[in-house]
Amino acid sequence: MLGPQLRRVFGPLAAVAADPLATDIFVTGDGLVRADRGRGAETEPGVRLSAIAARELGVSLIAAGGRHVDEATPCADVRLGEGIRVHVALPPIAWSGTAISVRLPRVERIRLESSGLDPAAVAMLREALSERRTVLFTGATGSGKTTLLAAWLSEAESSERIIVIEDVAEAIIDHPHVVGLECRQPNLEGAGGVDLARLVREALRMRPDRLVVGECRGAEVREFLAALNTGHRGGAGTVHANSLRDVAGRLEAIGMIAGLPPEALARQALSGIDLLVHLERDRRGGRTARWGQFALDDRERLVVRELGP
Repeated sequence: MLGPQLRRVFGPLAAVAADPLATDIFVTGDGLVRADRGRGAETEPGVRLSAIAARELGVSLIAAGGRHVDEATPCADVRLGEGIRVHVALPPIAWSGTAISVRLPRVERIRLESSGLDPAAVAMLREALSERRTVLFTGATGSGKTTLLAAWLSEAESSERIIVIEDVAEAIIDHPHVVGLECRQPNLEGAGGVDLARLVREALRMRPDRLVVGECRGAEVREFLAALNTGHRGGAGTVHANSLRDVAGRLEAIGMIAGLPPEALARQALSGIDLLVHLERDRRGGRTARWGQFALDDRERLVVRELGP
């Protein structure tokens, strides 16, 4: 639920943001407001923003999260409250008008047994947790990767120290010992920025029992895989991928950004990541999971071998 301060910040979007069924809110260049309540993005009747109002709202939302968005920095995203994620794009980048995207956390924190997965899949995840296997959660945007990751880690032993690294803090893990690290945007002079790769290095000095990278998409994958190959087991990460079999190619592409040759990435991923959990979302909001492990083909390149739960 939104507190009084966040209600003021969200202004015309406050009523939608307070709806426990809403998971996403979108403002498009035409000023229309759409919300997703599990049936896809649907237009909110009676709510429409002028170009000036949309821009002012976008700027104030980003400012409330301690960042800035303007002509010099036309795109930014922030975390507000407990896990509300806001992204804003201003013209001319958003050529049709200010675009605002809001991701809302669940009001009730999800548990593995209420995740929609079948009992065999839940048992497989719990076994992976107890045996300290490193799990990579994959899927498209909105498939539930971060939600399931948080539910999984919430069942870790209370004595374990979990360090979570994210571009914008989003994972809400119900555990007594969670340390969250969040990237920082550079200031107007281009100084003071802290990226994911640096945060992974810093986290290794903080003695994590479980190291978690919210989303691997750049240079941080090199640091993360290196950590997994030097004794940091039982952690997790997420990667965007369209299908389970696409995960290997997606990780290879990310590795190229990080300067990792495919052969080196393949060996590190094979050694460091024990289990792949790929999530898919249907039109009715239901989720299904497919399972896999990395393997090497005859060219020593990374491929995925599908498993059954």
